[in-house]
Amino acid sequence: MQQFSFKNRIAFNYIITTALLIFVVFSVIYFIVQLSVYSHINSDISIEVAHHLKEIDIADNSFHLTHEDEWKEREHNTVDVNPVFIQFLDQDGKLLEKSPNLKKQTLLFNAQIEDNALFDTKLLGSKIRQIQVPIISPNKKVGYLVIAMSLEGASVVLENLSEILVIAYPLILIILFLIARFIAGRSIKPISAIIETSNIITKDNLKSRIPLPQKKDELYTLSKTINNLLNRIENTIEREKQFTSDASHELRTPLTVIKGTLEVLVRKPRNPAEYEEKINFCVSEVDRLNHLVDQLLLLARFENQKQSLKMERLYLNGAILDTLSRYSSAIQAKDIQILTEFSEDFYVKTDYYLFSIIINNLVSNALKYSDKSTKLAITISKGINSIECSIVDSGIGIDSKDVDKIFNSFFRSDSTEHPEIKGTGLGLSIVKKLCALLAIEIHISSQKSIGTSVILSFHEEELK
Repeated sequence: MQQFSFKNRIAFNYIITTALLIFVVFSVIYFIVQLSVYSHINSDISIEVAHHLKEIDIADNSFHLTHEDEWKEREHNTVDVNPVFIQFLDQDGKLLEKSPNLKKQTLLFNAQIEDNALFDTKLLGSKIRQIQVPIISPNKKVGYLVIAMSLEGASVVLENLSEILVIAYPLILIILFLIARFIAGRSIKPISAIIETSNIITKDNLKSRIPLPQKKDELYTLSKTINNLLNRIENTIEREKQFTSDASHELRTPLTVIKGTLEVLVRKPRNPAEYEEKINFCVSEVDRLNHLVDQLLLLARFENQKQSLKMERLYLNGAILDTLSRYSSAIQAKDIQILTEFSEDFYVKTDYYLFSIIINNLVSNALKYSDKSTKLAITISKGINSIECSIVDSGIGIDSKDVDKIFNSFFRSDSTEHPEIKGTGLGLSIVKKLCALLAIEIHISSQKSIGTSVILSFHEEELK
């Protein structure tokens, strides 16, 4: 079964609601007219009842017309558009007198109907409105006055009205559906623009954007949201392209160095010392290459956030001290003074393995970029609804223009000025992704030739 278009669905849903509303309105109109018509007839019958009750005299257990001759000569003996039919019955329901316009017909007395109650019945197949009024002497009921009026006029009015409403109902709905469809078509024009723009967007063309509607309604918000999504996708793909390019370059460099060294080595015979020197150099390059591959794998592993977190209560002071002990050789080699300030025992809830990677990278960077005989200060303190861990070194620092780029993969600030400091430029990128994964806020500030400060913040919800 073919599905309705979005435009037709909008119009159809609108028509369903409108159809219910119009049905209710038409029903109310019909019942108001019916009530009005019956109200007029009931009023006329009541007037006739009051009038004819005045024309009878009640004596003992019977009654009779006061002016019988005059009564027979009046309007009941003529043809009327809406005639009034009258009968007088005794207490047993037997006919005593009737209006001449009934001719050979009589109004049927219905003993099941309550006295003075108006009800509908038929006379010669035509609808009439009838009432049975008891005639009461001081002691008992001595007879009945039965009055009826024709409902033919009212029936014609109601039938005509119902026919008009029944015919008008579908016509109105069809017209409203066409109008609603036209308005819906104009309202969803921006969706057509979204479809057209989406069709021309490919992996090689991410520059196109959806034109924003003039009216700032839901479609404006949708278009703007999709444009923002396209911006994020474009930025992500550009970063992926740059990452792939940088990774290829970084992998190619040690391989080229190893290949060049081996080619030089085989050109002519050399003494064992030269062979040992070149082989050791190649081994160091292989180690560098292996470390780079490990870093890339680690970065890719957490890029998709597929790592299952193992959250546990971690003794933060101990984790910092364990990391420092692992780098004791590097600390001694550079004669770096370690200053630790832990005001109390601090505990956080985090993944120990991932957090150890963060601390190892930060401490490793602090030691790597620190000059000899400098200081490295690590402080843990209590903040407002948080615990803050700061790592402050007195190293070469980072140029202010490069601080915002340090979390980018393979970025190394002023690497040519310090060729003796080896690195891949992936450490802080890994740290940033792991901090996001563990909901740890990281802030880095630095001044060139003065040092770098890293602050890790564990918020209250992560402490519980």
